[in-house]
Amino acid sequence: MRKILVVGAGQSGLQLALGLQSNGYEVTLMSNRTADEIRTGRVMSTQCMFDTALQHERDLQLNFWESQAPKIEGLGISVAAPGSWAEGPAARAIDWVGHLDGYAQSVDQRVKMAGWMETFAQRGGQLVIHGAAVGDLDYFSRTYDLVLVSAGKGELVSMFARDPERSPYTEPQRALAVAYVHGLGPRPEHPEFEAVRCSLVPGVGELFIMPTLTTSGRADILFWEGIPGGPLDVFNGVKDPAEHLSLTLELMEKFTPWEYARATKVELTDAGGTLAGRYAPTVRNPIGRLPGGGLVLGVADVVVANDPITGQGSNSASKCAAAYLASILEHGDKPFDEEWMQATFDRYWETAQHVTKWTNAMLAPPPEHILNLIGAAGQIQPAADRFANAFNDPADFENFFYEPEKTEAYLASLA
Repeated sequence: MRKILVVGAGQSGLQLALGLQSNGYEVTLMSNRTADEIRTGRVMSTQCMFDTALQHERDLQLNFWESQAPKIEGLGISVAAPGSWAEGPAARAIDWVGHLDGYAQSVDQRVKMAGWMETFAQRGGQLVIHGAAVGDLDYFSRTYDLVLVSAGKGELVSMFARDPERSPYTEPQRALAVAYVHGLGPRPEHPEFEAVRCSLVPGVGELFIMPTLTTSGRADILFWEGIPGGPLDVFNGVKDPAEHLSLTLELMEKFTPWEYARATKVELTDAGGTLAGRYAPTVRNPIGRLPGGGLVLGVADVVVANDPITGQGSNSASKCAAAYLASILEHGDKPFDEEWMQATFDRYWETAQHVTKWTNAMLAPPPEHILNLIGAAGQIQPAADRFANAFNDPADFENFFYEPEKTEAYLASLA
């Protein structure tokens, strides 16, 4: 029986550990927190998983919350008229919603990771509650057939060198601020179905609103992405959750009044329902070298960390776990050497490269042809639907998004 160590108990690490476990591998999972500490702690993320990523969970029968979590059937884009907020609340220049072919869902990672961790232990997996350091891995690399590092923060990440060719940014491109709330009203335009809403405020940043399932039931996530140094970059050092929420709402009233209108009665889901921070999007070399000569393989955010502006983090983590699981199962009892590690990452990069390209494009000011595309989607429903479904399969953006000629040809084909 092959022995595998997974360090880090997020979406990718747990999905991979549970998948290996169900295939008869002897798996040890290291987490720096217990399931209870995760469940009662602070929110860790925003997440909206689209159909392909949800299917990876279904395939492993890990979709424990599918019947409870809101079914997200659309993805809407609004764009504020540039400069319209100078005199008062912003005005909308564009507003549309695209329909998803398969619904999306969001489950608070506190709920999911705690539940999955308990399942892993109940199924006989070895769960070690311990924050791992590089020295620990040096020892473990000699006792396990394979060590996978899926802890995306902290000292372990430093083992994986930044890939400058695939990492155009050296600084964070957005200041992030998240609040989980109860009491958000429905959108008046389409109250009959749930949708993720993205409001773009040119030169200022973006607001995302997504329905979710949290520890206290159905909720919504209010998520600001502010251009650093701009009017949304005001959450640094805000420790009080109530102050965080009131800042979130003040900014909505000014920059996205169409969303603020349904948020006048919201309250935080819990004292841990806020989060703020920022990081530079980075792609890293997937193989970490230990002082004693052992090799470890980086997983998901450790090797490809994109800004959350395109909502791909948990999707990418799920797709990475699925690709790595397939590579491990196919490899049989051959050694997990450097060549195999590189090939395993390359297999994941085939999907991840499209996410990285699209996310980095969305962090930059949009060129004219993209604004034309987003505007046209307000008049042409198939364009709105295609844009929405590309969140599930970002590779499709290659066909109609990056090059003005392809965008014009696509829009002409619909006219």
